[in-house]
Amino acid sequence: MSGADALARFSPRWNEFDWQLIRTGPQAPELHMALDEVLTYEVGAGRRRPTLRIWEWSGNAVILGRFQSVRNEVDPVGAARHDIAVMRRITGGGAMFIEPQNAITYSIYAPDSLVKGMSFIDSYAFMDDWVVEGLRSLGVEAEYVPINDISSKAGKIGGAAQTRRGGAVLHHVTMAYDMDPARMLEVLRIGREKLSDKGSVSANKRVAPLRQQTQLPRETVIDALVATFEKRYGLTPGPLSAEELAGAERLAADKFLSNEWRYLLP
Repeated sequence: MSGADALARFSPRWNEFDWQLIRTGPQAPELHMALDEVLTYEVGAGRRRPTLRIWEWSGNAVILGRFQSVRNEVDPVGAARHDIAVMRRITGGGAMFIEPQNAITYSIYAPDSLVKGMSFIDSYAFMDDWVVEGLRSLGVEAEYVPINDISSKAGKIGGAAQTRRGGAVLHHVTMAYDMDPARMLEVLRIGREKLSDKGSVSANKRVAPLRQQTQLPRETVIDALVATFEKRYGLTPGPLSAEELAGAERLAADKFLSNEWRYLLP
């Protein structure tokens, strides 16, 4: 089934759910990693309603995909020079270079019935269609580019990653609002020689940040995307519970800050 066919056939599924919005202040990179895991399982278990979460970052970071080698992706000298935390997420895909005011990141947590019968490839187009519409409302000629990119004629805007576990699907996206190419290339080993034969390697693609394409403030772009989701599917505030936050804080300390996890593929 093509992505277009999946959109047409399965789009009504979105409206079967009571969507919640989490939009908090800046949080540490390791807490974001942990929240993704905790909230995925909470939605899968039926303890939380399906949720859209907008991330705000409290620090610089490189977020590696689940199956990437630290050695292949990160220059340790550059990371130390620019105070970049190295993290690993639970989804696959390529490395993300994060500077708090230069990135726009969101996660969707839903029962896996939302994507039942879809391949991962089909589900990427399905789950990012609303954000493509939101970007187009801002004058960006956005489109989905298989397998997991949001792009325009100017270049790549962002990339998606996904996992299905515990009865739920987690789908998250990071888009470039702005970027410092020189700093990024000091930290990420894009285009350099592989140092390890382990893990997948990030693709070298031309990036076209949204600030250049819209000339709008970052907050305005985020507000427009949230408004698009709300118009399509409905959206009400569903703040983090004390139990969810406490669970994520424990998981951040025990798992996502541990060298055993971060350097799972050295």
